[in-house]
Amino acid sequence: MSGASELKTLVKKLQSASSDEETLGILQTLKKEAVITEALLRESKAGLAVGKLRSHGNKDVSDLAKEVVKKWKQAVEREKLSNGGSAKGAPNGKVPERKASMTPATPITPTAQSPSARKSPLAERTAKSDGIRVEVTGDKTRDKCIEIIYDALAIDSGAPSEQILGRAKGIEAAVIQQFNGANAAYKSKIRSLFVNLKDKHNPGLRESVVSGDLPVAKFATMSSAEMASEERKAADNKIKQENLFNSLGAEEQQAETDAFQCGRCKQRKCRYRQAQTRSADEPMTTFVTCVNCNNRWKFS
Repeated sequence: MSGASELKTLVKKLQSASSDEETLGILQTLKKEAVITEALLRESKAGLAVGKLRSHGNKDVSDLAKEVVKKWKQAVEREKLSNGGSAKGAPNGKVPERKASMTPATPITPTAQSPSARKSPLAERTAKSDGIRVEVTGDKTRDKCIEIIYDALAIDSGAPSEQILGRAKGIEAAVIQQFNGANAAYKSKIRSLFVNLKDKHNPGLRESVVSGDLPVAKFATMSSAEMASEERKAADNKIKQENLFNSLGAEEQQAETDAFQCGRCKQRKCRYRQAQTRSADEPMTTFVTCVNCNNRWKFS
């Protein structure tokens, strides 16, 4: 499979898959049969579609999506390296040979080298590596903020540079409007958005912004908690629950009982306490701690 039409068809099927089994089947086909080039990825938007699945709730789907994305990134980088990093300047994909000369060759400075010739096969995309110069607002601070947002969005994206730049400019414009200028609050918000976008454990956030599923105006107003990955939200919730147990433990005496069975070690020696954590007309919440393995749970 090497045609854009075939790839687009599979991408549509992937986006409309009604079950995890169907999604896994399409991903397997893409992994085994798709012959990927940078131009094909840009045209088909397959990278965006598969990239979103890296944060899928089903671990098999997310793991396979990560494998496909990694394989495609390697294929694109091999393509760039095989073209000497100058495919844009050579229509046939070959690097023109330099004729021999009696005059010394001009030394190649670091700025003259192609970015793709210098970076490793799995290097991250940036505005610099994409050849993007951000000079759009006339304000150096604002232009720099657009550039770092671009870097965060592009880090592992297969989307066209123009699309990513458009999203970065939209985000910056929304933030500048929100804080009425490039002040300290503006800079703090840009830093927060940048950190959350660049989080390698939260690829779904980047993909949603780049694809347009998450509008830039809405994204620009989100808090760190709202932007957090599902794994981070689960970890934060666990910490809150532990803090709640600890705070209640300092206030109330726990009684021992064999009325509850631990779901982890199956022992029945437990301590419990009750607290009114909701409104007065709601039942009390019972907090149980296993004496044997320290497993904790609660119920109402």
